[in-house]
Amino acid sequence: MAAKLKKGDTVVILTGKDKGSKGEISSVNPSANKAIVEGANMAIRHTKQSQTSQGGRLAKAMPIDLSNLSLLDKNGKATRVGFRMEGDKKVRFAKTTGEAI
Repeated sequence: MAAKLKKGDTVVILTGKDKGSKGEISSVNPSANKAIVEGANMAIRHTKQSQTSQGGRLAKAMPIDLSNLSLLDKNGKATRVGFRMEGDKKVRFAKTTGEAI
């Protein structure tokens, strides 16, 4: 199935502790149905000091389920994603505005 959300998309979080926050997708894992959004779902990871890094408590963005994310359209509102054929290319479009993404 084609990906409705891709790396680089700006999304809004629909549920959870970061509900309503916006961010950009930095990576997507389609097999696990999860994505990592920059600045959202942060967790503290304790790392050991090494020759290259200081170590200590580092904040890390954790994966969020794709069902809890919604794409932002040009008006800044959450929208669902649809697919249509333009010529011989399959393109994603925002359901609220009908505009191609």
